[in-house]
Amino acid sequence: MNKPRSRAAAGPGPAVLLSGGNPQIPKGEGDAPVQAYIAAMPGWKQNVGRRLDELIGAAVPGVRKAVKWNSPFYGAKAQEGWFLARHRL
Repeated sequence: MNKPRSRAAAGPGPAVLLSGGNPQIPKGEGDAPVQAYIAAMPGWKQNVGRRLDELIGAAVPGVRKAVKWNSPFYGAKAQEGWFLARHRL
């Protein structure tokens, strides 16, 4: 029987924490995947992640967001590339 390798492959459910303590969230573009990532962060990291997300949103109008490689990414509107990626807190 083939078992999924990760919760991301298995579908919705509680996020799996990777060895570094980061949540494993399916990749995606937009605010929803980033908010899911922040919600799955353990303990004090969740408050820090939420505050960083608020600060970035306030400082960069129209910020683009995505989750890639189990990390949230932030980019400027109408620009290619990303200006910030958080891998660990």
